[in-house]
Amino acid sequence: MRVRAVAGGIALAFTPGFNVANIGAVADRIAHTYGVGLGVVGLFTTGLFVTHAAMQVPAGRLCDRFDARTVGGVGLLVVAGASFAAAFGPRDAAFAIGMRTVAGLGTAGAFVGGSDYVRATIGSAVAQGVYGAVSMAAGGLALALVPLWASWRAPFVLAAVIATAGAVVLVFAPEPRTRPQVARRLPTVFDRRLLPLATLHAASFGLSIIVGNWVVTLLQRSGGDSERVAGVAGGLVLLVGVVSRPLGGRFVDRPRIIAAGFVLGGVGMAGLAVAKPLPLVVVAAVLVGFSAGLPFAPSFTGAARARPDAPGAAIGAVNMAAAVLILVGTPIVGLTFSLPGGGRSAFVVIAVLWAATATVVHKALIWGAE
Repeated sequence: MRVRAVAGGIALAFTPGFNVANIGAVADRIAHTYGVGLGVVGLFTTGLFVTHAAMQVPAGRLCDRFDARTVGGVGLLVVAGASFAAAFGPRDAAFAIGMRTVAGLGTAGAFVGGSDYVRATIGSAVAQGVYGAVSMAAGGLALALVPLWASWRAPFVLAAVIATAGAVVLVFAPEPRTRPQVARRLPTVFDRRLLPLATLHAASFGLSIIVGNWVVTLLQRSGGDSERVAGVAGGLVLLVGVVSRPLGGRFVDRPRIIAAGFVLGGVGMAGLAVAKPLPLVVVAAVLVGFSAGLPFAPSFTGAARARPDAPGAAIGAVNMAAAVLILVGTPIVGLTFSLPGGGRSAFVVIAVLWAATATVVHKALIWGAE
């Protein structure tokens, strides 16, 4: 049962992670295909996150009332259908953005359902970290692999295939064993105990996804790297989380280590802003990826601890903060590429915000443990 539960968690984690970075991996290619600027390309990701963010708490509530595996599976099917339509429907930017917006409904169900599924079947903080690692690795693989297929359809077709495969795997996964208590009051991102946890997740996951969507473009334009080289180097921003997210599960009650990770990530972000030489970029991307992964398990485990009466909805509330940041920040960073410095100024601001989050780590983890 445990092996099948792990497979089910992986199936639910991979699709949301892949979809947050698949467009950014070929941003210039998408812009050329649809005849739009990078600011509009940013809306492909913003569209996804509008519905992804809006559905976080509702998806969690559905998991609390019904079944996390079912909610996640339906989400995967929605992503598959919307991605297929974007790949083979009208070659129109508005239509594609609309399909990405529909896909966001699915990624919300898959991600929240997957996190709650892991909590209910395996239960440990390390397992939650592994779940997050798979999601982050999926984003890194999107940055590294999508540019290898020289077609504008690549991000959409691959998203559809991955979601469909995940749904098949989920059919054979076991049902969750635990049910939460009945919540008297639904969690929101503004709950006293959830707000610091939401801040940690937004600053690590949220900012890392924004960076992941634009780091390839930055390295191409400011660093002079090819699309493929920039994709591999930039993919480390998300791929390194494969190591640090499970590791973060061991530091749920060690706030000093998590805080140090945020400072380290700020240093790495500053290095990415420089954009060259390539060896510095690789080291900086590794630092950012490592930092981004550490707070995942503490944030989600803390949310479930803080609201045992509605753990799915609490996880959704924490993740909603990151989703809102991504949908607002992604197009804003894209617009900075038209300013002097070609996007570097935005990366510097992100570096400062990243490092400053270290100041709220202690409060977040202490409250989450109460």
